[in-house]
Amino acid sequence: MLIEHPNQRADLPVPHLSVIAPLYNEEDNVDPLYAALTEALDPTGLNYEMVFVDDGSKDSTLAKAIQIAQNDPRVKVVKFRRNCGQTAAMAAGIEYAAGDVLVTMDGDLQNDPLDIPMFLETIDSGYDIVVGWRFQRQDKLITRKIPSKIANWLIARVTGVPIKDNGCSLKAYRASVIKQIPLYSEMHRFIPAMASIAAPRIAEVKARHHARRFGKSKYGLSRIYKVLLDMLVIKTLASFASSPLLWFGMLAIPLLLAGTSLLGYVFMHTLLVGAPISLPIAGCGVIFLTSAFMMVCSGALGELVYNLGDMRDHEFARLTQKLRMRPAHVETQAQ
Repeated sequence: MLIEHPNQRADLPVPHLSVIAPLYNEEDNVDPLYAALTEALDPTGLNYEMVFVDDGSKDSTLAKAIQIAQNDPRVKVVKFRRNCGQTAAMAAGIEYAAGDVLVTMDGDLQNDPLDIPMFLETIDSGYDIVVGWRFQRQDKLITRKIPSKIANWLIARVTGVPIKDNGCSLKAYRASVIKQIPLYSEMHRFIPAMASIAAPRIAEVKARHHARRFGKSKYGLSRIYKVLLDMLVIKTLASFASSPLLWFGMLAIPLLLAGTSLLGYVFMHTLLVGAPISLPIAGCGVIFLTSAFMMVCSGALGELVYNLGDMRDHEFARLTQKLRMRPAHVETQAQ
């Protein structure tokens, strides 16, 4: 839920940059975060906004964020009724952000807002996604650094997107790219891998990382199983996206072989031995063959959906190009 205030005027210029920061029990970090962002972004001369997402905090985080928004119309506050997790908070911030470029970061000031101009320069040089790399990470070795290195190695191997630090929340995106990517569970770590389906230009730059000054970390080893499950989902999506019929057909081959073998055994046993048909074995064979047929049909349906969507995108691009080529007076009359 977006909390609006009277000073958030509709006549404000459309921001070029939106900075999104999820907050969960960060009452001591809200004011320093706002001060650090204004200090880093005011000298750039850009029109920008801040989107603070309160993820169901139980302390005064929300109250402090609202107080800041009442004094600064560039600040938006999004409130969750309960704690939904960092990915959901980022997704909500992305939804309400109005900028052409979106920057996500942690609300605990371990990410440095002074790095944001560097991220914007990299975006302006032609990249669609810029990922931060905490090359001098200020975290605990056993519970944070070692699991992170293992996870990043696995993610790179499985997804084929060689990012050194998927867990760094400091990232910059073109809004046209990130707003098309569905986020759920712990998917904020896999945005580059999910976006790779659309073949964006991805850059990774070194980002400063500071030790947490206030509050306690909300992350631990309990996240590992979620990350592993999400990694399997991403691999499946990335592999099946462009050729679903091929992959569903490959999955159907073992079922087809098993069903054919079972029915062949029943047929040969009945023909040669003269024994009655074994209904359990024959039934299993029929189930396997039916499952293989359903797999192939699902792949064909996925192929149809993918191709229709691709055709619709090409048609939309063609119509858009035609509208752009029309004379100005024709566009005015159409409006």
